[in-house]
Amino acid sequence: MREKDIASVIKVLKAENKLFIISAVTQISQTSRSPFMVLISCILSLRTKDNTTMQASERLFSLAKTPEVMMDMPIKIIEKTIYPVGFYRNKAKVIKNICKKLVETYHSRVPDSIDELLEFNGVGRKTANLVVTLGYGKPGICVDTHVHRITNRWGYVKTKTPDETEFALRKKLPKKYWIILNDLLVTFGQNICKPVSPLCSQCRLYRYCERIGVVKNR
Repeated sequence: MREKDIASVIKVLKAENKLFIISAVTQISQTSRSPFMVLISCILSLRTKDNTTMQASERLFSLAKTPEVMMDMPIKIIEKTIYPVGFYRNKAKVIKNICKKLVETYHSRVPDSIDELLEFNGVGRKTANLVVTLGYGKPGICVDTHVHRITNRWGYVKTKTPDETEFALRKKLPKKYWIILNDLLVTFGQNICKPVSPLCSQCRLYRYCERIGVVKNR
């Protein structure tokens, strides 16, 4: 993909994604306007399907909407509430520890910087970027498996890991597209540009895409 094509690509993605359901974490950010709920739903979403993430988040937030209340919940209750998200037992411990640190160190306020968020056990760059962008509306580029796969498939970047992709995009992608990129590519990746056998015959970005690494498509 040529660098000058990115504006056209983003325009197509915005139009295409109106046909699909946006990600669970984005829906939560839009309805709650709470960085804390964004953070916790991000933790739940790791290795978990969107529908399961949404249901588990709704159950948990119906019991506790603040770190003070969630910190005092018995770990077994958190486990039972968030099941069947992936690694639910470990995530329950992570959530308890995050809430404790928020209350004791940050006066219950979720930090708005990536570096501070990375100091929390269980928080990686993907989650930190999502909290900063969706929770606070600050510039950041959240790179998950979809963003990493698709931008490399396009030939827009040539990287080996999501972290490398984030830093490559920070250098190349116009800043006005930083916040929206993850939402656009997660939805696009779940519905059209799938990991295995993407739906190239239905893709309006076909002429821009170099299809790097695509062995089979539909």
